[in-house]
Amino acid sequence: MRTLGRFLILVLALTGCFALTGPAATADPVTIDETTAREIDDILAQRAATPGLGKADLVELLSRKFLGTPYGANMLIGSASRPEQLVIDFRRVDCFTYLDYAAALADSTTRDDFVANLIRTRYTDGRVEFTQRRHFFTDWSRTPKPNATDITATLTPRASTITKDLNAKADGSTYLPGLPVVRRAITYIPSESVDADVLAQLHNGDYIGAYTPQPGLDVTHVGIYTTTPTGPALRNASSLTENNKVVDSPFLDYLRTIPGIVVLRAQ
Repeated sequence: MRTLGRFLILVLALTGCFALTGPAATADPVTIDETTAREIDDILAQRAATPGLGKADLVELLSRKFLGTPYGANMLIGSASRPEQLVIDFRRVDCFTYLDYAAALADSTTRDDFVANLIRTRYTDGRVEFTQRRHFFTDWSRTPKPNATDITATLTPRASTITKDLNAKADGSTYLPGLPVVRRAITYIPSESVDADVLAQLHNGDYIGAYTPQPGLDVTHVGIYTTTPTGPALRNASSLTENNKVVDSPFLDYLRTIPGIVVLRAQ
């Protein structure tokens, strides 16, 4: 990932992930290692054993299998000057690839299904190209054949909307050269407005983005909402030193560290 400046490095340290996906080290064309292949088959077997669940409940159920998976930064490969490669690697995940895998697994019954659904989830129009990758969280609901519906505005009248130029830095440069600047209205709920009424409307398997006021970005971290015996949690691939793996972070505690949330619901 490109250098993002002191502010974004601090954000990364605080949130445990930076949701804007950039290129990583070079690699051979896509292959599925034995560990990943075995885990895909195990997760799909669990899916087959629990028929009748809706998409969101499947996302929550299948995402549990990743708890404890090591965090890996910048897992995707591709840039304006480097050919995009389809990365499928369950041995390490960052916050965004974790959501990609959970969403694609929920739609799949075979390994071949999973590969096809991962491409559909990660890329607009199913084309494995850097320019087609859904780099921003809100791309999941705003690009053709969306993965989810943005329900943020429906959860509370205290939601706020701000227009942003995604990919544009304050100095006029871009975070990801080769990609256009996209003007988009971003709706978020300020953290202090996430009350009992909002929590009651959140569902297991909802996708949560940590809103940021930073120019050019919609969120700085993403995860999956889940209820646990100890209360609501954000299931996420965290790079925080005390975690460095997929964990269930107490949701209310996490809210205190971010300005607000964007909520997408699986479809």
